[in-house]
Amino acid sequence: MTDKPTPPGDYECCESACEPCVWDTYYEEMREWKQAEAEKKAAQAAANEPAATSEH
Repeated sequence: MTDKPTPPGDYECCESACEPCVWDTYYEEMREWKQAEAEKKAAQAAANEPAATSEH
């Protein structure tokens, strides 16, 4: 997943307590997207760190 999830549009939620609601799906997709973004950022940061050297 690369694109940020789009929230449900007007009138996509019927407000009848469906399981899962379109908002439940959206929030799950956002959680997964945020996690993937954080992992990508951490990998980029790790790639930019200088290699550790051991001097004895």
